[in-house]
Amino acid sequence: MLGKGVVGGGGGTKAPKPSFVSYVRPEEIHTNEKEVTEKEVTLHLLPGEQLLCEASTVLKYVQEDSCQRGICGKLVCTDFKIAFLGDDESALDTDEIQFKNKVIGENDITLHCVDQIYGVFDEKKKTLFGQLKKYPEKLIIHCKDLRVFHFCLRYTKEEEVKRIVSGIIHHTLAPKLLKRLFLFSYATAVQNHTATDPKNHTVMFDTLEDWCWELERTKGSMKYKAVSVNEGYKVCERLPAYFVVPTPLSEENVSRFQGHGIPIWCWSCHNGCALLKMSALPKEQDDGILQIQKSFLDGIYRIIHRPPYEIVKTEDLSSNFLSLQDIQTAYCKFKQLFLIDNSTEFWDTDIKWFSLLESSSWLDIIRRCLKKAIEIIECLEAQNMNVLLLEENASDLCCLVSSLVQVMMDPHCRTRAGFQSLVQKEWIMGGHCFLDRCNHLRQSDKEEHQRHLSLPLTQSKSSPKRGFFREETDHLIKNLLGKRISKLINSSDELQDNFREFYEGWHSKPTDYHGLLLPHVEGPEIKVWAQRYLRWIPEAQILGGGTVATMSKLLEMMEEVQSLQEKIEERHHRQEALQAEAPSLLRNSARLSSLFPFALLQRHSSKPVLPISGWKALGDEEDLAKREDEFVDLGDV
Repeated sequence: MLGKGVVGGGGGTKAPKPSFVSYVRPEEIHTNEKEVTEKEVTLHLLPGEQLLCEASTVLKYVQEDSCQRGICGKLVCTDFKIAFLGDDESALDTDEIQFKNKVIGENDITLHCVDQIYGVFDEKKKTLFGQLKKYPEKLIIHCKDLRVFHFCLRYTKEEEVKRIVSGIIHHTLAPKLLKRLFLFSYATAVQNHTATDPKNHTVMFDTLEDWCWELERTKGSMKYKAVSVNEGYKVCERLPAYFVVPTPLSEENVSRFQGHGIPIWCWSCHNGCALLKMSALPKEQDDGILQIQKSFLDGIYRIIHRPPYEIVKTEDLSSNFLSLQDIQTAYCKFKQLFLIDNSTEFWDTDIKWFSLLESSSWLDIIRRCLKKAIEIIECLEAQNMNVLLLEENASDLCCLVSSLVQVMMDPHCRTRAGFQSLVQKEWIMGGHCFLDRCNHLRQSDKEEHQRHLSLPLTQSKSSPKRGFFREETDHLIKNLLGKRISKLINSSDELQDNFREFYEGWHSKPTDYHGLLLPHVEGPEIKVWAQRYLRWIPEAQILGGGTVATMSKLLEMMEEVQSLQEKIEERHHRQEALQAEAPSLLRNSARLSSLFPFALLQRHSSKPVLPISGWKALGDEEDLAKREDEFVDLGDV
């Protein structure tokens, strides 16, 4: 009863009425019912995770409306996450628990996932940071995964409020030392794993054997080799200790420019073609050094362009693709559409939802990333070409595009162990700067509010902005207006035509879920994760999944069924009334149809009733076929 009850009062105009309202304060419930507190859900800690602070009698607000209603429980903070333990979670079935995330629960927030923290003081919302002189009545946490949590601290003891608020602010927003991150305590606490089959477990790619296994799995060992030239990170800290390069490449060339300008192997296709990546050489002003770099690159390209290697197509992601600043700006605009505190803000934003979504350019960035991956797949699969990705450090967009290509082409990367291994290979060992990009160490508040400062200092020019549906309409216009006018709209090269033919050809065939998978990249097909934005619409929150359209259709069908049932009952009652009225009608004069009793009674005749003896008075002169139906007085029957 405690867990399912709703605490508090007050409500918005669009909020549904609660089925149960408790007028007992939460602290009174916990004081009077000690048995309930003994049954509270225990906090599940990972190896090395430590509890830092906690607060009881915290109310987690229900977000589906603006009512002051929610679930009572305990708010805790560890060195890994913020967790809310609701009193009703103990009622979960074992079947439901086994399908839940074993690391992060529905009401858990990892410390690195916290984006902003707000406090409500006398109905005024303020940003929280540093030391507080006054502590809020409500705590609002905005997450990087677009979740929003509301906690009421009005019924919590004052000392517990101080500890939990100060602890959360300190461990999520304050600057940290690298060795204080949870991953170090976790790594120390976890026992060493025994040797297992890499097919069923995550490959860490921290040994030479792991890379050799990946080469064998993708059948790339004939043209590429794993090297240990960077063992102990003696050449470059940006590169992993072990990685894969073309077989003819000498270790001397690898270490010459600290790993820059070296084609590093990512993955091999079934036809022998490979996906490679390369970081740019340092920019120099001296003509002599520039000449040395040019000679070095010419030698590298001669190696990868001659047999047994296929023709190499170069994709320069630094100049011909998205810039990191474009992505950062779009994300900041996009997330503001979801970080909404109440249903009133939601409906106000909903009026101009499509224009705001279009102006953020986020969905267009998603579409362009998917399209770039498909273009590379077309080169590997259809044209039998190697693809070399170029980027300044080969640790941002290279990681993204390479991962998308492998997820689409390699079914192993779509398994749990395969996907974890992919992240380990392309992002962790690929040298992605998680600390800088995500600001995990919270070095300064300025970086926290302006995270684009953590991006590389040298950025390419922003690519020209295009409308979300522009490329699709371009293709249609070119077909309608012809090639001559199409040159004025968007020049089409052979690569674009090959892409369109490859893309449409694949989607016209039956899908093989154990082979190549290509997503739809047309504008209308790139959709928002509706569950986040539509959390203010109760119909969208279907347990176990579902969409608003499905729920709306179900409601329409239920209303239609109910309407039909009402009509059937109404007609049934009418028929019963007619049947009850029929004997009285028959006892009086009634005009019977020739189809009686299989047809309904006709209207009463306005003509006088003729006795049977009166028929003879009509004589044989009258045509019987022209006579009207007979009238019979059944009053004596």
